[in-house]
Amino acid sequence: MTYENLDRKLINALLDDGRASLRSLADDLDVSVTTVSNHLSTLEEEGIIEGYTPKVDYDKIGYDVTAILQLKVEGSALPEVTESLREHEQMVSVYEVTGDYDIIAVGKFADTDDMNAQIKSLLTDPAILESNTSVVLNAAVEHEQFELEVEE
Repeated sequence: MTYENLDRKLINALLDDGRASLRSLADDLDVSVTTVSNHLSTLEEEGIIEGYTPKVDYDKIGYDVTAILQLKVEGSALPEVTESLREHEQMVSVYEVTGDYDIIAVGKFADTDDMNAQIKSLLTDPAILESNTSVVLNAAVEHEQFELEVEE
């Protein structure tokens, strides 16, 4: 197995179970614990793996409403508005995009009243020129990552 394939297999194993022990990873990949540890350290140092985060079911902890915000922003204010949204605790994703809008943000809210209040607060920023908000009816896929192709 090439090291590139080992790295890809290690990443895929972690995507499957981010809490897997070094021993179980080594057993699954048929390499030593030291090899897994060294490769994992390298992947972290290179910024390929940036931490280990649980998948959270927001509905089960009371955040039943997901909203997609599309924002047109005054050009020079794009970095500030993006940063403000990024720091907002209920925004789970913020993207600078091409197309009709400049920013797409995904937020999780306790209910529609909470969503309404939070969005109205955000829209007081004079740099936001236009907004469009969509409420998600059903999340068909959320927080999914994909396995990397591994050459055999």
